[in-house]
Amino acid sequence: MSHPAPPRRPRPRTVLAMSGETRAAVLPPEALDRIARVADLVPGLLVTDFAADDPLQRAELRDAEVLVTGWGCPRLDPAALTAMPRLRAVIHAAGSVKHHITKDVWDRGIAVSTAATANALPVAEYTVAAILLSNKRVLESARLYREERSRVNLLARFPDVGNYRRTVGIVGASRIGRRVVELLRPYDLRVLLHDPYLTEDAAHALGAEPAGLDALVSRSDVVSIHAPELPSTRHLFDAPRLARMRDGATLINTARGSLIDTDALVKEVATGRLDAVLDHTDPEVLPPDSPLYDLPNVLLTPHIAGSQGNELHRLADAAADELERYADGLPFAHPVDPSTLHQQA
Repeated sequence: MSHPAPPRRPRPRTVLAMSGETRAAVLPPEALDRIARVADLVPGLLVTDFAADDPLQRAELRDAEVLVTGWGCPRLDPAALTAMPRLRAVIHAAGSVKHHITKDVWDRGIAVSTAATANALPVAEYTVAAILLSNKRVLESARLYREERSRVNLLARFPDVGNYRRTVGIVGASRIGRRVVELLRPYDLRVLLHDPYLTEDAAHALGAEPAGLDALVSRSDVVSIHAPELPSTRHLFDAPRLARMRDGATLINTARGSLIDTDALVKEVATGRLDAVLDHTDPEVLPPDSPLYDLPNVLLTPHIAGSQGNELHRLADAAADELERYADGLPFAHPVDPSTLHQQA
């Protein structure tokens, strides 16, 4: 005897809230079609200001059960939440939610999901590439080859080049930091890991050797920063800590620029003692006269490590996956825990 299928849940009324540039980059038509298959969505509506005087927007927000957000989403403050009395979930198609999720969201018991795990993947891949290239002395050898335009005696000029049994220090067991450690496992590298919230057993389980920050800095050939931007981490790499780094070591920063004292770093790299790979700086766009643009031992990139181009579609897929889970009555696969948000970027 066959049993009747359980009644389908009504499709959740869903509204997009992000900048127009974000929607165009992150949510191509096929992603919007996938969202519309499981949600009641007005594709032409995009909220960039919760207080906008738009009758259609006010009506949709009043009935909205889910917000799909992205870069450029306005803050969900009390006024915005008052306009959305039925809101039950926020699905963020990007990384950090600190720019728009407020205490009022948690107070109302609204569930929040993030695509931070998906966004961590390209950052970790960029970092691993930077680590391997740094140990191969790519910047120095390429510069030398360009200048001399003849055969380079690598053994004479770079006798310590290579990735065999080098020591790599990872600062921060964040999603990105953990993924970097995982991606480094196939290589003959010694990986040190520092995170004040991580136990020694947990570090060993990840395949890394736990280390205090100063010990890590002084022992590593490459140091890669993956810690969150917090008051306690501002200028984590100040002049004394930079001075602890080995001669010839490389500092990689794909986290926030404020974790490094820029003036102190400039002084160190200007001597040629250290190399640096910087995808984030403080300020985020350096002034035109910054020496970091021109120093030959500095690789400066314009915030490219995170999701770019077709990698943005991974964020759309992650958000659509979470929306499908919500529509099916399942918990989010990547929920944001407000109790640990202070530890995160």
